Amino acid sequence: MTSAVAERAQPLPEQLRAYVTRFAVSATDGTPGEPYTYVPDPAVQLVVRVAAGGRPGALVIGPRTRAAYHASERPASCARFSLAPGAARPLFGVAAADLAGRTVALAELPGREARRLVDGGRDLTPEEWADHLVRVLPERPSRAEAERAGLLRAGVAALSVRPGLPPARVADVARELAVSERQLRNLFTDGVGVSPKYFARIDRVRHVLAHAPTSPWGELAAASGYYDQSHMTADFRALMGVPPRSYFTGRLPSTTPCRAARAARG
Repeated sequence: MTSAVAERAQPLPEQLRAYVTRFAVSATDGTPGEPYTYVPDPAVQLVVRVAAGGRPGALVIGPRTRAAYHASERPASCARFSLAPGAARPLFGVAAADLAGRTVALAELPGREARRLVDGGRDLTPEEWADHLVRVLPERPSRAEAERAGLLRAGVAALSVRPGLPPARVADVARELAVSERQLRNLFTDGVGVSPKYFARIDRVRHVLAHAPTSPWGELAAASGYYDQSHMTADFRALMGVPPRSYFTGRLPSTTPCRAARAARG
């Protein structure tokens, strides 16, 4: 199996919790190592990276709907901020769906906060960007943004794998949140970047990735919300490019580095 990108989670300032769910940093000496994997991830991410001897650059990475496998050329240091559901539009001026599968320079996005982040962050190290975000971002979202974010977070929680509970069905989540299925789909498209059903697929595969080393396949399929093991295998193959057994024994697709992927590396 390739290595996932090694990151160290950092304390998240309280002032950022309305916009960011996770802050992590990574660093390398710039020498090649093992190939590594970017697994599917529904979060929009702000990444500040520095190539060895270079200047910082801020990128926005949209939801990653399928795995990518890359050689191990990586920047010297990187800070990664995973955005909360619904935060992309108020911060970057675009819907999360417009970022799906893309890597975009922060300076190219139209949001006022994006411009302020770029203007004030040109000479900061990646690690200094947490405090920079605290200075630049509004103390709290507007009331309308907060209400939409609250609905999205509730929907995300209900559609995620939880201990002892299968993921909820989309129709049941819509009913619980007092919105139509179409409204829920529009909320997810704008604020998460993928449909509720596709979000649930990504979350189930991520659950398999996290628990496969310690769980029998059949039990893991049931705990992840699949009808049976064959359905789990088919979904895993669709998003990861190989079935679970192949992935965990290192039989993987060829690495396929590309310019956008190189820009996204952390």
